[in-house]
Amino acid sequence: MLIARSVHPLPGDAERKERLLGLVDGFSSRRVLVVGDLIADEFIYGHVERISREAPVLILKYDATAIVAGGAGNAANNVAALGGRARLLGVVGADGEGRRLLSSFHHAVDRTRVLRAPSYRTPVKTRILAGGVHSAKQQVVRIDRDAGWPLAETPARRVVSNVPRALADADAVLLSDYGSGLVTPALARAIQSGLARRTRRRPVPVLVDSRYRLLEYRGLTTCTPNESEVEQVLGIHLKDDANALERAGRKLLTRTRMQSVLVTRGSRGMALFQPKQPTIHIPIFGSDEIADVTGAGDTVIATIALALAAGASFYEAARLANYAGGLVVMKRGTATISARELSQAVERDHDTAAENWSQEGPLQGRKSQDS
Repeated sequence: MLIARSVHPLPGDAERKERLLGLVDGFSSRRVLVVGDLIADEFIYGHVERISREAPVLILKYDATAIVAGGAGNAANNVAALGGRARLLGVVGADGEGRRLLSSFHHAVDRTRVLRAPSYRTPVKTRILAGGVHSAKQQVVRIDRDAGWPLAETPARRVVSNVPRALADADAVLLSDYGSGLVTPALARAIQSGLARRTRRRPVPVLVDSRYRLLEYRGLTTCTPNESEVEQVLGIHLKDDANALERAGRKLLTRTRMQSVLVTRGSRGMALFQPKQPTIHIPIFGSDEIADVTGAGDTVIATIALALAAGASFYEAARLANYAGGLVVMKRGTATISARELSQAVERDHDTAAENWSQEGPLQGRKSQDS
């Protein structure tokens, strides 16, 4: 199923902000099925009291602990915070961390199909943050308590068995693969087959966020790897080399056969690749003084899922995701943004003059000077 082709403006043309605002307004009627690995992001906050006499380390005075959803859970929370309705499929353990994780979800996240497996331990990423009384808290150390992935066959099979029913009213499907073995290329193909049997006109985009095996997913709608993930899967080093980035993006398009690839580049913004269309580079929105990138990729792909479900082109979806990413990295911890925040960002900044085009690829899809 094809998404509407992007029609890019020439540098200096202002895109109609009303179009982007209309897409954001359309988020509220869209349902996104999120399938993937659920992780508990635990934040322990304290303030520096003194240096220990036992070892050259800081002694922190404990303030508070918070658990929020990471991985697929963060993507679902972002869908809900942006006004959409998220249905979540995944696994947590029958442990305290699993209970706290389930209770932390946004009220618009349907988690009735999340399996609680007694033999499974909820994966936890504990971040300890410290600072002075009047200063921002900074991450001191992270402790990962893994779940013993790959996931056992029985709970994985039980979750996957719910996918056909969950697809019934989905306007988009988001696959979040952090490596547990729950989300696989075979599952992605089954989802595509299930969607193909549905009788509806509007295409249902299938998006994948795969940390380690992106190249194994073929023929989906889009993916959103960051630069380090691109380097890892292709075995290259980009090193701020525009030509290397261009070659990498085109190689990903060819090898995954996706309709688009959006490479997120941190403070350097994003690069959108589509077959037979010139690459567009979107500079970061807001300040490049980034506070925290934790979970920013989940915000980006959740925004794209909702935008495509609402009828956006890949370019429009990338623009909205760029706003969302620029906003969320200014927040501490695993955060979300609201539809109102996204709309306000569009209102403040709808000038495309700062965007630039790669010189490779045909002019197909770009407005001509005479049009």
